[in-house]
Amino acid sequence: MENWCWERNVLDMIAAHWQTGETLPEALFQKMQAARHFQTAMGTVRQLEFALFDMRLHLDPQAAEPGKLEALRQEVLAQVAVIKPPAFNRMPNSFTHVFAGGYAAGYYSYKWAEVLSADAFARFEEEGLFDAGVGEAFLKEVLQVGGSRKAMESFVAFRGRKPSADALLRHSGLTV
Repeated sequence: MENWCWERNVLDMIAAHWQTGETLPEALFQKMQAARHFQTAMGTVRQLEFALFDMRLHLDPQAAEPGKLEALRQEVLAQVAVIKPPAFNRMPNSFTHVFAGGYAAGYYSYKWAEVLSADAFARFEEEGLFDAGVGEAFLKEVLQVGGSRKAMESFVAFRGRKPSADALLRHSGLTV
């Protein structure tokens, strides 16, 4: 739902100066827009690193052998890292997402959720941010059914097709 907050007409409806009631000055809004995508590509690469490491870790039956954890991480870094961390870095020792909280081999879900969110919001962009029909479809096909059917079925029912990463790439400033 945070996608709406980057739309000027929506922001003017929900945000105001606490004392004067004035909307966000245009110059400040433009600065926010200019900074919005700062290092999003690096953040995306970092998320991919975490997701790939998580998958590799949970797919490798020898992952618990001495030295294997760091070897797996180095293989992933060789694939995707733009900036290599120092040799003393031991990220796996503190990467609790993969060992607690039910994320085992599921860290990719963070990026997948971003794909779904951006693509669903793209329908609002295409048909109108305040289009009642789109809002009703979202309510009926996603919110009201909740977990009573598979998430992909709900997405397809709302969007009319399977998800695409195009909207996420655009919202992240990685394509135009």
